[in-house]
Amino acid sequence: MVTMRDVAQRANVSIATVSFVINGTKRVAPETRARIEAAIEELNYRRNVVARALASSRTRILALLHPDLESRANATVIQFVMGAAHGARERGYDLVLWPVNDDEQMSHLLAGGLVDGALLMEVQIRDSRVERLLASRVPFALIGRTEDDDLPYVDIDFATTIDQAVAHLRSFGHERIALVTQVTKGNEPGRIRRVESAYLAAIAPLGGPPAVIAVEGTSAGGREAARVLGAEFPEATAAILVNEGASAGLVKGVRALGRSIPDDLSVISAATTRELGEMIEPALTVMAAPAPRLGRLAADALIDQLEGVQDAPPHLLIPCTLVPGQSVGPARR
Repeated sequence: MVTMRDVAQRANVSIATVSFVINGTKRVAPETRARIEAAIEELNYRRNVVARALASSRTRILALLHPDLESRANATVIQFVMGAAHGARERGYDLVLWPVNDDEQMSHLLAGGLVDGALLMEVQIRDSRVERLLASRVPFALIGRTEDDDLPYVDIDFATTIDQAVAHLRSFGHERIALVTQVTKGNEPGRIRRVESAYLAAIAPLGGPPAVIAVEGTSAGGREAARVLGAEFPEATAAILVNEGASAGLVKGVRALGRSIPDDLSVISAATTRELGEMIEPALTVMAAPAPRLGRLAADALIDQLEGVQDAPPHLLIPCTLVPGQSVGPARR
């Protein structure tokens, strides 16, 4: 079956441009439009039955589902949201943020065809929202992963990210490296499990015992992490922090104990933004999350489903990027 991707390749344009012409959602230069229409004619492209059925009752609205908006959204979450919003708008869709914490809120979303599809954030290992969407046949894509890797998703490559963070610390002589993550409520977010698994695999060759500390994603949580590091893991010379909200508190907590960063403890903040690292003194070395790009890719993956472009569900993993700061130094003796 000829797809929109085939038309785009024949006309030597992007899939989004083909979508603009077919759906009339954005002006396209006359010569480009003519080339696309010629490719459609040559390939005898016809939208499949499912795509036509969706098009007949579309709202061109996508819902971005977040399971908990009670706490303040961090900078990385905002970048995911804005990336998805910009990606949707470029394809002629609008994105709405939809808090979903229970079945009633999910029912309101699914009733009456309010949205064409859904993007899910803060995906849990066993996520009831996914089960409801599968049962309702509402198209969706995940920013994150459940335990079922056959579902359409984009996500941070946590295995590569943690490997690179550990390798960077080892290049400074660190052999005892701790991990600071976030306390979870209820069902476990997939990212937490994958981060911990990646950490255990990365430090296994070092031979020492693991040091995993889970705290609230707040300044108080960061100070608690510093206390636990000093009291229970005094041999640790470095920490990888995968808890954006606790980063400033961790630095303050280390200072309050009469220690310094990086002389006594080196710190890498992973899956965060480089801007946050620059706001803390000393400037943190970070593994910057590809949040804007992943947000756009998730929106594209969902819209491709809606418009009959996809041949197979996307499974995309992108690692974070190391941005050196002033929080990593040689391991203390």
